[in-house]
Amino acid sequence: MATLLGLSAALAYEAVGEIDPVGTAQAADMPKGGNLRIGMRCMEIKSPHLADFAERSNVIRQVCEYLTFTGRDNITRPYLLEKWDVSDDLKTWTLHIRKDVKWHNGRPLTADDVVWNLRRVSDPAVGSSVLGLFTGYLVEEYQTGEKDKDGKPKTSSRLWSDKAIEKVDDHTVRLNAFAPQIAVPEHLFHYPMFIIDPAENGAFGPGSNGTGPFELVEFTVGKSAKYKARKDYWGSAPYLDTFEFVDLGDNPGAQIAAIASRQVDGLSEADAVQINAMKTFPHVAVHKVDTTQTAVARMHPDQKPFNDKRVRQAMRLAVDHDKVIQTVLLGAGTSAEDHHVAPTHPEYAALPKYGKDVDKAKTLLADAGYPDGFEIDMVTRPDPIWELNTVQVLAEQFKDIGVRINIKALPSAQYWDVWTTVPFSLTAWGHRPLGIMTLSLAYRSNAAWNESGYSNPEFDKLLSQAEGILDPKQRSAVMAKIEALMQDDGPIVQPFWRVFSTVMDKKVMGFQLHPSQYIFANEYAVAAA
Repeated sequence: MATLLGLSAALAYEAVGEIDPVGTAQAADMPKGGNLRIGMRCMEIKSPHLADFAERSNVIRQVCEYLTFTGRDNITRPYLLEKWDVSDDLKTWTLHIRKDVKWHNGRPLTADDVVWNLRRVSDPAVGSSVLGLFTGYLVEEYQTGEKDKDGKPKTSSRLWSDKAIEKVDDHTVRLNAFAPQIAVPEHLFHYPMFIIDPAENGAFGPGSNGTGPFELVEFTVGKSAKYKARKDYWGSAPYLDTFEFVDLGDNPGAQIAAIASRQVDGLSEADAVQINAMKTFPHVAVHKVDTTQTAVARMHPDQKPFNDKRVRQAMRLAVDHDKVIQTVLLGAGTSAEDHHVAPTHPEYAALPKYGKDVDKAKTLLADAGYPDGFEIDMVTRPDPIWELNTVQVLAEQFKDIGVRINIKALPSAQYWDVWTTVPFSLTAWGHRPLGIMTLSLAYRSNAAWNESGYSNPEFDKLLSQAEGILDPKQRSAVMAKIEALMQDDGPIVQPFWRVFSTVMDKKVMGFQLHPSQYIFANEYAVAAA
């Protein structure tokens, strides 16, 4: 609460007698120089503001930066900002930009740059997922006056006022919201919310102008991204001379082999099966962190058979969460509750538990007109392998209630072409520090990442109410209503929260695993051989 209101994390920790774990400086004796190679998929990047995977954002993050930084402790701090101030009603946020930040081309970072970026992600024509976060306090929905093919009024989004995002002076920007919002600092660290050079108009590639610690010198989709350190970086200069992401493909065995042969010095991610194979390598250190990473079996409520909520309820009652966790994650996870709010979220509300209930599920299906169950395709990706394994285990459990699943594993590029349109699919979701942030991205009506097309006015109303409550205990009272609504009416089956893990060569120094799978190469060093 204190840091959200603008108190520095260091002072907030000091007030409770602790040391800020993220603000602590790296060891002074970290070695300088060398190259570090991390295995990670190198995907096509259309624009930083359209980043939709941690992997894409990791490629960009070494070059471009954020106004804020949410640490491994889920506390958000200023970054390109020096500080922020917030009004008592949580509607006016004043952002104070650091005066020592320079772009790679030597130009100072200014309020004009920040305003341009904030306005760009608020434009529905751009298609950034940040729009869903801003909706409800900076962005409003309105009817365009046109109608769709079914005769329903078309809607779009726009900043609610010309003064919604306001330049105060060369280093101050003010956000004037129409509703209270507590999560502004977290929204500014959402992974597409990069501050990019307006002169490049959303483009990104080798030589892109950023404020970050590295320059991208080579980028080949499906192969690698190579960087050199910026010795003129405005912050603490990187320890490394050069850095590289190496694309090892989809095969989990190839990633294990690359670690074994020291083709790479670490991986951006490793699943439980890979960890079991690599933990005995003498040169390897295993890193783990609890996260709100998950996967949801997403149903489309406006398509048969999922347009009847009794069917959606039955699908939830078909699943034994613990068996999924043991089979897919080898125990490296905790049970979820089908509402996409984690016990580690500060506003989480504990609801009565329920488990697998085949008889009740069959009764619900019969009442909905499916006494013999039904057959349906379930779309997924083969990479990473734990996603496909999750679908296979769920498919076996759905058989118990008469639902027959045809698994359709599509290459990632094809999957993301259809992920918002197919009736039934499985999608992995990354870590978010606040439950309200996840719900806003995934289930608010018309949000860019609302893959199910879920639209429930009561849900939207409760979510906006929760976003304006600072005290987590008071917010959890509203969240209890949201969670119950999701369990009753929501579009997902959610079996688990995933423990995130990876491996690094023991020669890599300064590495700490971030729950969002983010890589910060400027914090790492390589010990001499």
